[in-house]
Amino acid sequence: MQIRIVVAASENNIIGLDNELPWRLPDDLRFFKKMTLGMPVVMGRHTWESLGKALPGRLNVVISSSMNKASEEGVMVFAGLEDALDYLRGREYEEIAVIGGGQLYHSALAYTQVVYLTRVHTVLEKGTAFFPVLPAEEWKLTWEERHETDDKHVYPFTFQKWERK
Repeated sequence: MQIRIVVAASENNIIGLDNELPWRLPDDLRFFKKMTLGMPVVMGRHTWESLGKALPGRLNVVISSSMNKASEEGVMVFAGLEDALDYLRGREYEEIAVIGGGQLYHSALAYTQVVYLTRVHTVLEKGTAFFPVLPAEEWKLTWEERHETDDKHVYPFTFQKWERK
């Protein structure tokens, strides 16, 4: 089973502010959907709460020590990442996507083979969730596609694919 991370981060690796995305980039949301549709998505409790509902077309897996059970169909809750990965491996999924937040990205990076990173070209002054730095000796950039600002995108951004060396 391949584990991928799907994330959008500023130049200084901020991914969230007070449990919300610090930007609205419609093309990134479409990219996120393309990179996660049809596979289980694994997220922390704060990410789950920020979504407000299950992402359609995907098994939603929430990692939380404080949630007892799922609140809706298509959602599963596990106390830890390893428990969730063991369950998903037992179901023979080819790929899963880890979609946040910051603490889960840090924990999942050791298991991850591919990172789809939307690098948002801005430096934010405040953030409450961060993406870890990808060590150059472990990761290589294999693809990127730059997008400039327009009437729907306040910041320029680049879609990137990083693969474990």
